[in-house]
Amino acid sequence: MTPSKIDTSLPLLDLHHHLDGSVRLETILELGLKHNLPLPAKTLEGLRPYVQVSDPQPGVMVFIEKFKWMVGVLVDYDACRRIAFENVEDAAHEGIDYIELRYSPWFMAEAHGLNPQGVVEAVTDGIRAGQGQFGVRVNQIGILSRHYGPEIAHQELSALLSCKNEITALDLAGDEGNFPGEWYVDHFKKGRDAGWHITIHAGEITGPESVWQAIRGLGAERIGHAVHAVEDPALMVYLAEHRIGVECCLTSNVQTSTVADYPSHPMSTFLNSGVLATLNTDDPGISAIDLHYEYDLAAPAAGLTAQQIRQSQMNALEIAFLSKNEKQKLIERKQKK
Repeated sequence: MTPSKIDTSLPLLDLHHHLDGSVRLETILELGLKHNLPLPAKTLEGLRPYVQVSDPQPGVMVFIEKFKWMVGVLVDYDACRRIAFENVEDAAHEGIDYIELRYSPWFMAEAHGLNPQGVVEAVTDGIRAGQGQFGVRVNQIGILSRHYGPEIAHQELSALLSCKNEITALDLAGDEGNFPGEWYVDHFKKGRDAGWHITIHAGEITGPESVWQAIRGLGAERIGHAVHAVEDPALMVYLAEHRIGVECCLTSNVQTSTVADYPSHPMSTFLNSGVLATLNTDDPGISAIDLHYEYDLAAPAAGLTAQQIRQSQMNALEIAFLSKNEKQKLIERKQKK
């Protein structure tokens, strides 16, 4: 077996991980059968091709359609609590020391008419239970889903603000091409006023201008994906100089056809330019991967050297939404293991 590329002397972090894109296949099947839901198959292997991606999809929104089977089983708050707990348990089994779990409460609530605030409360309960049992450090990132439009986003924001102290950061995700960040400036001002960090999905579907808007208009401290940022040399310099982190998701970007293949991914260019790029899973339940896969298989396939892979692990610690004291505790805890 080839040795892992992960430096075990450093904390292992996953900063871009959609909780609602990481529902176990077994959980989908069990909840679907329990609640007599119209599943496309009644065995794990029969269900797999409907939930997981094996070949590149013709765009991000086609990829997102796979979510329907994950959020479709969230029939009640117990189901939301369960998948949150299982996300933490899975992180512990992977050896992850710190994970930021992001989710859209409106998206999770929609299929069965749940209250988005109740979803946030249930997710919080599940995460707390998971942290208590498995010892993984977790922070929550609330997502506003662009494709519902600004008015629904205000309602989604209200649900997140009702649990303000449980949320660490605010994100904007979904259909970047048809729902531009300019529509959400007021939402993110309220998020910043609440004391939250800001990370934005940008430069995944559209060009560098989307990343600039995320930074200047929404106050982004980190960018999710940012693949097209490399097309603007001035933006690359800005990202590096202002220590704005980039949450790279290699396998996801290949599967959504955001990049043609692993060697085409700009992560190596980010790192060579001094940009704080990191390795993350995105939607591991859909992509059928874990963080070890990204480090050990995807990163080398994307042309990253062992030194660059280690640098990305260090970058994750630098850009994590944690205080300096919390980061130091992660390091000390790792050294004791």
